[in-house]
Amino acid sequence: MDNAIYATLTRQAGLMKEMRVVANNIANANTTGFRREGVIFAEHLSALDGRGDTLSMADARGRLLDLKQGVLNQTNGTYDMAIEGEGFFLLETPEGNRLSRAGAFMPSAEGELMNANGHRLLDEGLSPIIVPAGASHVAIGADGTLSANGIAFAKVGVFTAPEDAQMTHQGGTEFTLTADPEPLEDARIRQGFLEDSNVDPVFEITRMIEVQRAYELGQSFLDREDQRIRAAITAMTR
Repeated sequence: MDNAIYATLTRQAGLMKEMRVVANNIANANTTGFRREGVIFAEHLSALDGRGDTLSMADARGRLLDLKQGVLNQTNGTYDMAIEGEGFFLLETPEGNRLSRAGAFMPSAEGELMNANGHRLLDEGLSPIIVPAGASHVAIGADGTLSANGIAFAKVGVFTAPEDAQMTHQGGTEFTLTADPEPLEDARIRQGFLEDSNVDPVFEITRMIEVQRAYELGQSFLDREDQRIRAAITAMTR
């Protein structure tokens, strides 16, 4: 196959990946605590046989996670929480602990605070948070301390990813880490608020149009190259 076709195919594959990422961002524009993603393109050069030339190939395997804070909306829900600034809640899941900015929680029948997926919220000591039976007037302080009738019973853990750790998107608003999360000092939590997605729909739709046009241009080039090769083969076999 012609080198130009190889190079264009790698570009087309990358554009398809970016299109899927942009579409996922748009689909989650109204998802509480969602973090938008982007695609990182890299160029790989390969030496051609004995000519001193190189072949450039595109690679779009990397993901860029946007950690910019979304808008905080007041819900007045007792167990709704939003983190101001940096940090993540830590959730216990069957696949291991995960980070999340989605702060909509509710007590189970046993009093354990969990999200809509049934994943338990962990405190600063990595233990599930349990609301005492019969507790009323539950308040959550800015430092994450939970109290019922003025008596503290737990403290919400707020964590961050180590600098050398890689975060991977899992299940919409949850992230896995390649290293243990670290406690975040001086984190601020607001009770009765939820954080919106940080996706800008107008930007994402504009980006989708740009990616679609770039893909169509690449497809047009492939079609022309196919016609050129066919014409050359026909001319040589006459």
